[in-house]
Amino acid sequence: MSVVALLALDGIPAQHLSTPALLFGAASRMFYRRPPYELRVCAATRTVRTAGPGAVTVLADRDLDGVEEADTVIVPGYGDCPDPPPGPVLDAVRGAVGRGARVVGIGTGVFALAGTGLLDGRKATTAWTHAAELARRYPGVDIELGDWAVADGPFLTSAGVLGGKDACLRMIEEDHGVQVAREADRHLFLMLPDPSQALRADTSPFSGAPSSPPSPSPSSDLAPPPADFATDPTAQWLEANLHRPLTLADIAAHTGTSVRTLTRHFRTRTGLTPLQYLLRARVHRAQWLLEHTDTPVEQLPSRTGLGTPANLRHHFHRFNGTTPSRYRESFRALVAVFAPEPTGRAERSGH
Repeated sequence: MSVVALLALDGIPAQHLSTPALLFGAASRMFYRRPPYELRVCAATRTVRTAGPGAVTVLADRDLDGVEEADTVIVPGYGDCPDPPPGPVLDAVRGAVGRGARVVGIGTGVFALAGTGLLDGRKATTAWTHAAELARRYPGVDIELGDWAVADGPFLTSAGVLGGKDACLRMIEEDHGVQVAREADRHLFLMLPDPSQALRADTSPFSGAPSSPPSPSPSSDLAPPPADFATDPTAQWLEANLHRPLTLADIAAHTGTSVRTLTRHFRTRTGLTPLQYLLRARVHRAQWLLEHTDTPVEQLPSRTGLGTPANLRHHFHRFNGTTPSRYRESFRALVAVFAPEPTGRAERSGH
């Protein structure tokens, strides 16, 4: 498990606390019983006052000793062009770099990293409103402005847009692949419930869940396979034949191997059995159709091989914590927020 220490300072924007927690939490929930991250909130004084409006006092999990064991140290923003933090905080950051940890600065947290002297001669970024002051105070830092995170050596810096979402997703992608990062991003913006909570609700004797074939164990079927397995010939064949009622014998016959050899191959490469992998692929295909097409929900079972509407709803809810119809509504609402305004409409509004 990778330990991520979020080094909080007085004046931290609330979203710089919540966004990393949501994203690393979403990534960890995809592994169910094998969470890849432990997120610690660390502070020199154990209590931290967030930025206003509506400032609150936060009790940190650990003091600076929590940074000593961290694989990644995140220094969020802490004010408008702030002065360097206290010496012990700077020493904690220097110590993290010295032992090979990844160190991340979000927004004005980059001022703290620059204050250690370790950013001299390196590329870094911050919010454009603070870039000029950062350059004046620390002329040795090569500042790049943009809407993306900047990596240089052990450092990753971000402008702090949406609480450092870009930096957190980049770390998750580096650690566990683009699929896990996309799913974490999806859960953040679509506000999907915790899939492990949905899974436990489905298996409750009082849930009233539709009957379906026994499901694979949660410890394995929620663990994402490696991204490079998509190029595996058998995986590609399964993707092209999701609509068919495939059995283990069918898959083994296609590969020209025994069921035992086939299962060993999938276990070694993905941690899943062939049928667990097939179930994930079918749910992912349903997600894609809901996002990118107008295919009626009633047609998804036949298009994905999930068989019946009840089976579709059951497995979709297990993986996503919501129903197919609500998932489509949430996704389209999100797209509408970020979609550019049509040219014709914009021109009309100008008259």
